[in-house]
Amino acid sequence: MAKIIVKFQRYFRRKPVRFFTFIILYLTAGSVVFLHASFEGEQVVSDNDRTSVEGTSNGPNVQELGIAPLSRVFKEAPESPSTHRRYGPWLKTPGKEPERIKQGEFGGIWNRALKGRSMREQEECRAKYIGCYTDDTRQRALRGVSFFDYKKMTVFRCQDNCAERGYMFAGLEFGAECYCGHRIKALNVSESECNMECKGEKGNFCGGVNRLSIYRLELTQESARRYGSAIFRGCFRRPDNISLALPVSNVMKNMSVDKCVDLCTEKEYPLAVLGGTVCHCAFPTTYFTLHEREDEQLCSQKCIGEEFESCGTSDYFIVYQTQVQDNRCMDRRFLPARSKQLIALASFPGAGNTWARHLIELATGFYTGSYYFDGSLYNKGFKGERDHWRNGRTVCIKTHESGRKEIEAFDSAVLLIRNPYKALMAEFNRKYGGHIGFASQAHWKGKEWPEFVNNYAPWWATHTLDWLKYGKNVLVVHFEDLKKDLFIQLKRMINVLGLPILADRLLCVEGQKDGNFKRSGLRKLEYDPYTEDMRKMISNYIRTVHAALKLKNITGVPEDYYPR
Repeated sequence: MAKIIVKFQRYFRRKPVRFFTFIILYLTAGSVVFLHASFEGEQVVSDNDRTSVEGTSNGPNVQELGIAPLSRVFKEAPESPSTHRRYGPWLKTPGKEPERIKQGEFGGIWNRALKGRSMREQEECRAKYIGCYTDDTRQRALRGVSFFDYKKMTVFRCQDNCAERGYMFAGLEFGAECYCGHRIKALNVSESECNMECKGEKGNFCGGVNRLSIYRLELTQESARRYGSAIFRGCFRRPDNISLALPVSNVMKNMSVDKCVDLCTEKEYPLAVLGGTVCHCAFPTTYFTLHEREDEQLCSQKCIGEEFESCGTSDYFIVYQTQVQDNRCMDRRFLPARSKQLIALASFPGAGNTWARHLIELATGFYTGSYYFDGSLYNKGFKGERDHWRNGRTVCIKTHESGRKEIEAFDSAVLLIRNPYKALMAEFNRKYGGHIGFASQAHWKGKEWPEFVNNYAPWWATHTLDWLKYGKNVLVVHFEDLKKDLFIQLKRMINVLGLPILADRLLCVEGQKDGNFKRSGLRKLEYDPYTEDMRKMISNYIRTVHAALKLKNITGVPEDYYPR
């Protein structure tokens, strides 16, 4: 065999033209065989499809052999006449409807890819543009949820977010702001006034200054709009002054949760309150705070129009939170006069500083600032991010600094402390996954995590110790207490800021406390990332901080700071 190969090599070496001719003939033959197999395969697939539909196959049944047919493995949405309208001119014939693609033609995967693209484009056409409208920061035209992105906002992104939450309208303003709602409470104006290009999409306009480009989300499912997002808040005693506490009331003969939630959503109230056969709609107020929950058994009377749900009684009410956003705390602005006092919102990284800023801005109506500049936070609506921290236009300044010189630059401070085990993991996630992202398994299991704990765990302790030692007028707030008793802790923080406490505004904050930058929760790992040595080291730091707090006559660290 070796001798034959050597002879071939010598033959082609002497006659290179013959070698190239041989290669060309070989490739041509292979191409012919490939094309023939493709056409054969197409015919087989088509025949199989026809046989499976008609049920006339003489061979073994596919299901009997335990193999799922292709039509079950790759389920495709029912096709409508418009399904192929955007595939391109190569599918069309003059004067005829576009022909359907056969399952075998171009291969099943390519066919599904085309269909997926077409379905996405149909999704983008679900909204109908209805015009340019005025908007007022104090009396919004669309009064549902809102979010901002000053870098990547697009028309489809706004529509998608509003549709996901079940709203009927989506409006874009100032090139980067998205507002949702069920009703438009504003005047229609000239199209020329909605002249700002979307920040994340050239060629599309996203409203203007105090002007909204509004779309109607035509294909939003009514069931999702009415019932999909109502949140159960609990059972509560009938308020003393019901006419002030619950301003809208409607008797319903066939009372159900769906009907009451739908009524209050339509009337743009965030609370649907069921009291037997009466549906009430309201905002949380000092007359009805939702702070004193009762035993749910007191509200267990079944709805007349709904067999498996409770509708409360005339004395004990069932409360649901609707999709309507409480706008009483949404307006924010810079301080009208520059403050001479510099107040720090100090924390170790990962202790919830950004979330606390969100709460303070909603509760006070004023922007917070930062010792640093974070473009992603600015793009999400923290407009005080661009101001110099000494500017005096913001109510407090975010800082993670812990040096004496930096601390003494502030006149007072809110010091936010969090369980170090949770704070370290949160900061590690932020460092490797962004503000609301997560670090990968490779980072947790690699050398990054041990190095991070060794460097950052001592900082967790020294940060608190330095602020207790050098800080002036320091209010300590534990992150865990802020989550548990938000109303009380926010009042304490606002007192330090020297601003009036508006109870209704605080109640509004409770209903929408999460915001854009609160991580949904630490992703649970399959294992405990802390080694025994790490836990010993961190426990010593916890004891040191606990002792320092006690020396200042401040409540020590919560019990759950120690490992379980």
